[in-house]
Amino acid sequence: MKYSEMKNLLSMVSEPVEKLEMVMDFGRHMSPIPKSAICYEIKGCASYAEICIDGNKFYGNADSDLVRGILAIITAMVDDKTKEEIKKLDLESEFYSLNINLGTGRLGGVNSMIRFLKNL
Repeated sequence: MKYSEMKNLLSMVSEPVEKLEMVMDFGRHMSPIPKSAICYEIKGCASYAEICIDGNKFYGNADSDLVRGILAIITAMVDDKTKEEIKKLDLESEFYSLNINLGTGRLGGVNSMIRFLKNL
């Protein structure tokens, strides 16, 4: 699913629990990681999380449904973009504009994911 579609769906939901369920659903529908992708563990997440890259295609995996959903959103934000294009994006503001009610630990993981992508 493209990021614009995710953002549109999330904007239609105001109930925090429903929004979290939608995020988890995004994670359940992520594309499988191709064998040719290179995967990197994201340090700083409460759960195991990795971002995988195959050219300009981004994938994610995690041991938590919620983190997998967060990865689905963040990887969709940068999918098909070059490293230079990613560095110019304000991923933090864009992610926080989605108004997903996450705890401090999860927000730390989000920041770690974004930092990883900014430093590609």
